[in-house]
Amino acid sequence: MPRSVPIPQAISVLTIAGSDSGGGAGIQADLKTFAAHGVHGLSALAALTAQHTRGVTGVHVPPTGFLRAQIDACFDDFRIGAVKLGMLASATVIEAVAGALERHRPPHVVLDPVMVATSGARLLEEDALEALRTRLLPLATVLTPNLPEAELLLGREIGSLAAMAEAASALRALGAPAVLLKGGHLPGTGDVVDILVDAEGERRTAHPRLALDAHGTGCTLASAVAANLARGLPLREACAAAVDYVHAALRGGFRPGKGEVVVLDHFAVMPGR
Repeated sequence: MPRSVPIPQAISVLTIAGSDSGGGAGIQADLKTFAAHGVHGLSALAALTAQHTRGVTGVHVPPTGFLRAQIDACFDDFRIGAVKLGMLASATVIEAVAGALERHRPPHVVLDPVMVATSGARLLEEDALEALRTRLLPLATVLTPNLPEAELLLGREIGSLAAMAEAASALRALGAPAVLLKGGHLPGTGDVVDILVDAEGERRTAHPRLALDAHGTGCTLASAVAANLARGLPLREACAAAVDYVHAALRGGFRPGKGEVVVLDHFAVMPGR
């Protein structure tokens, strides 16, 4: 009889986020990113959206008890190296997720504070903002906001690179050990600059600005950071590699719908292969 060969348990990364029926952002983008990075993707749906390349037409939030059941099932069976948090629409959902993270204590948590869709639709209820600040930020390994999200979290405008650096430090002071502030929304035609602030100080990365109306970049970046951390990369290396990955996926982007929005090619490069 053939001798069975033991197969070691693979590393998994869990996304707790919203589902995008259009396939370009949310959990769908997260799972494609995990696959490209060579890690097993798990998902717990915190929201369901009806959306396409022209906008969001509906949002449904499942009962929090079922969300907890999804998260607990994943931790009960899989070796989870990191958790990525995306769209968490209400304070009740945030409390449920924070409680689950406190119970299971994953090695890394990447928090993408999804508040507004690319189309402009608001994805976060008003009462959830303070819960995100007080309950999730202290549990995060790294926070990955874009400029509009950072402005909402801090209650002030961010209109320059100098203001970005100050904002990243101010966000870190709220409780997250590291902040990767994305500069794609900063006006201008030059390079897109992202700023990482952690215990070692500040680090900037720059890439040429692409003339694209893209969808799912924030989800993809946070998921790439989580996958890199789960694979054992140090935080700074994990963030830099994730930014490079998103830029390459953007360059390979395509238009699957009737709208002008470009969806990333998550398999344009395969960092984990």
